[in-house]
Amino acid sequence: MARRSGKVATLLSNASATGSAVHWEGGDGFVTAEATWAGATATLQVQSQNGTWIAVGTDTTFTANGAAGFTLGECQIRVAISGGPPSAVYVYAQQM
Repeated sequence: MARRSGKVATLLSNASATGSAVHWEGGDGFVTAEATWAGATATLQVQSQNGTWIAVGTDTTFTANGAAGFTLGECQIRVAISGGPPSAVYVYAQQM
């Protein structure tokens, strides 16, 4: 049986809109996204020192079910939903 090495943060669970901020302890992570997309985009974002939400990168912007790795320092993260209307959006970030 495979073991998970790090904590899993639920960013969205059966959602259809942008999620709330979640504390990320820093380090390497792995994000998975799945949904009924209906033309929507889900973007992993990090909050800047000025409070602005910024896309982590193109690899962590989803228009279909997928997964990607990322590296961030200690920060706040969330998933922003645009376009759509999506349904049943599930996004998780796992520390590696």
